[in-house]
Amino acid sequence: MGRGRQKAKQTKVARELKYFSPDTNYRALEQELSSRSRNDVVTDSRRSAVSTDDDDPPGWGWPGDDDR
Repeated sequence: MGRGRQKAKQTKVARELKYFSPDTNYRALEQELSSRSRNDVVTDSRRSAVSTDDDDPPGWGWPGDDDR
């Protein structure tokens, strides 16, 4: 009996999410797309999130992968 209620609730939530359409702020979107700043916060965070192989501690990695 509990599974029927749970499935019905999940269906209701899924339907609400599917047909939900928030109001779009076109002015903010236009400003974001028209700005061509090189010091963009998103770009800086992406740049800092990229790691290199040099960051890994010695001995870390897959077995058999030796520094060649």
